[in-house]
Amino acid sequence: MMDFAKSTGLFPEGKNPRRYLWTDAFAVCNFLELFRRTGDAHYRDLALRLVEQVHVVLGRHRPDDPRKGWISGLGAREGERHPTIGGLRIGKAMNERGPGEPFDEQLEWERDGQYFHYLTKWMHALGRVARITGEPVYNVWAMELAKTAHARFVRAPSLGGRKGMAWKMSIDLSRPLVPSMGQHDPLDGLVTFRQLKPAAERDFKGAGPDLSAEIAEMVGICRGGSWVTDDPLGIGGLLFDACRTVQWMLREGSDESGLLENILESSLPGLESGAVGRSLSLPAAYRLAFRELGLSIGMKAVEKMSGWIGNHPKVFGDASKSLTAILREHAGIGARIDKFWMERSNREGESWTGHRDINTVMLATSLAPEGFLGT
Repeated sequence: MMDFAKSTGLFPEGKNPRRYLWTDAFAVCNFLELFRRTGDAHYRDLALRLVEQVHVVLGRHRPDDPRKGWISGLGAREGERHPTIGGLRIGKAMNERGPGEPFDEQLEWERDGQYFHYLTKWMHALGRVARITGEPVYNVWAMELAKTAHARFVRAPSLGGRKGMAWKMSIDLSRPLVPSMGQHDPLDGLVTFRQLKPAAERDFKGAGPDLSAEIAEMVGICRGGSWVTDDPLGIGGLLFDACRTVQWMLREGSDESGLLENILESSLPGLESGAVGRSLSLPAAYRLAFRELGLSIGMKAVEKMSGWIGNHPKVFGDASKSLTAILREHAGIGARIDKFWMERSNREGESWTGHRDINTVMLATSLAPEGFLGT
């Protein structure tokens, strides 16, 4: 994590720091975990410095954009008070596609904009900062981001259909860049919003906007959705959402066993199909570490969920217990992934070095996942 801090211009602070929202969300949680484990305030301060730097860099327009200032359109002082209220850029190397430019599927991956599933990861990171520091402003910023993201990403229903979500929006959230819906975006939104709302009510005297309407709308979008995937990162994300649902049920005393069992059931087909196992047999050149490490982090979540569910039989039913037991049979996958990417020779090729920041941070998360897996 200290190598990451130095190479991206976090510490020592660089003139042009390199910020990327997904990676930085995991990094914040990692620094908080280092602080918890060591008691060294330097790591807490790095987490707070990273939050500030993300907001200053990704909450403002790009240097190569003729627009200047906060992407929310707020003035300098008000923008500092509400740095997330206009959303946050992804941090891609290329500027977003202009209104008149043709869509190129491959090129779109390299272009800036806003992703909902990146925003939810940042909301989670801000929530973790609020919980560790006791400072409500971080949870308020997370809730303001949630309010804005929901308003701009959720789309009106097509004729005879129901509401959906855009997968990618423009930097200023004025237009969809990819209008189709990400498979797990509504679920991520529901679980994240439910994490933030009670934290505000319980710990921070109700500070921040009310997310009740957004939660209700997310429930409707999620209803009847299919979460099954064979993508390792997608499976890991499902297990992360399940882990947060378990913690929410324990903390709030709410029965969400139906949602929990649905998520757990959806995680199994991809693991049982053998596709993941076959991909893990390939050489490093044909693998993407960060996608695999997302699954490894998810398998660490299974271990935590198994203990909580087993210790609270009055809260969780037999189905949840059985499903986590089946998932635990695949626990060796996480250890296998970690071991492979800990081998220095596997981190020397382009598949690692071409994504060094995200790979490094997610490997760190997989090795010490408690900071990220908490709520």
